[in-house]
Order: sequence, then C-alpha cells, then structure tokens
Amino acid sequence: MGQITTQGVKVGFVEALGPMALTVWHRAWGGLYQYTLSSSRRSVLHRSCRRVVIVPRLWTETIEGHRREVRQAILDTTGALVSEQGLLSVTMSQIAEKAGIGRATLYKYFPDVEAILLAWHERQITSHLEELAGLADQAGGAAARLEAVLEAYALITRQAHGGHHGDLGAFLHGEERLAPAQQRLTTMLSGLIAAAATAGDVRDDISPPELASYCLHAIAGARALPSKAAVHRLVTVTLAGLRPTCDPA
Repeated sequence: MGQITTQGVKVGFVEALGPMALTVWHRAWGGLYQYTLSSSRRSVLHRSCRRVVIVPRLWTETIEGHRREVRQAILDTTGALVSEQGLLSVTMSQIAEKAGIGRATLYKYFPDVEAILLAWHERQITSHLEELAGLADQAGGAAARLEAVLEAYALITRQAHGGHHGDLGAFLHGEERLAPAQQRLTTMLSGLIAAAATAGDVRDDISPPELASYCLHAIAGARALPSKAAVHRLVTVTLAGLRPTCDPA
C-alpha cells in the first residue's frame, strides 16, 4: 500500500488489488472517495468512483495518531503557560497560538482552560502512579521496594507543589480530585507493608492500611522541604516508625 501526498500533506492511499487492478482512497471536498482502476488484456483502462463512509484502518490509525499528538501538544503548552503566568492569566487564544493550532481546532478538543488543566493533571497523576507501580513491582525484598516507593512519592510531592503558583496548586490539588489516586496509592503501600511485615521487616501490631495512611500523611510534609536531602531524611524518619517494636525485657 502506498500513500498520496499533495504539497507534503497526506491525502490518500493506493492499494493494489492484483497485477492489473488498483484501488485509490482519496480524501477531497469533505468526503472520502474510492477509485477502482483496472485494465483488461486488451489494455483498456476501466475506472469507477464512489463516495464512501467507511475509512480504511490505516487511515483511521493515522488520524487517531494525529489527534493524540495534537491533544498532547495542547496539554504540554497549557501546563507550561500556567506555570509561567499563573492560572488566571492564560487564555484559549494564547494556548492555540503557542501550540501552533487554530482556535477552532482547540475548541474541538477542550471547551475551556479549566478542562485542559484537569486533563493535564489527570495525565500527570497517571504517569506518577505508573512510575510508583513500577517501583513496587521491581525485584527485591518488600522493605526495599517500600522504601523506593516512599522516596519517589516524596520527591514527586515536593516537585508538584514547589512548581505551582498558589492558585494553580489550590485548583489542582483539591481532595475530591486526588481521592481516587490516593486510594490506589494506599492500596499499593498496604500490600508492600503487609509483605514486609510477613518478612519481619515491618511491625505487625498495626494494620497495613493504617500504616499506609501514616506514611502518606508523613510524606505530605515533603511539600515544604527545601532540598532532596531533606526529603531523604523525611523518608528515613517515616520508615523508622514502621520498624518492628521490641518487647521490654
């Protein structure tokens, strides 16, 4: 299958049906047209054309890929503009211009700046959870994996709150928006704590969900810490509270 371009723009595909027949898919005048070209042994060229609604799979995948790229560009641009100027200073016109698209195109993806920011934040949360899940599933003992997850989460917490203007932070970090992610993180930590307790590396006199909640509240203090070294010390102190207790002699 080959492709047709006009001034560098992809406008169609050519599909071979056999040694003497071709089908050409061409997009024009708001529609998709299918041309069938064939020749007989007498070298007579036969041509037929019809307007179709069904789009070939390759074309569909190309369009969907383009849409994903445009959406990602919108999210990246909006995040950068809000970080630079503040939440209340960014307009849809600025986003469209910075992203290199028209305003009409932008409104096809999002109705307003708030909707873009919510989608951007959701993408950030998903990325962070995937990173933490990868650390939780890596090889090694449960205690070591727990420490890796807490360290990464503490750094994410510090970076996320340190890089936002006050109005943006208040908008993005409302409890109702973070609740589902917090629940997933609590479940992840509970599993690691339970496994570490079974191995004798974490105390077992308190339930894993309660210890997980303790960890999350302790790590929240990373928001105001001045350096990565301070974050590391916070994680060390948090882990100390998880160690098994020793019965008095």
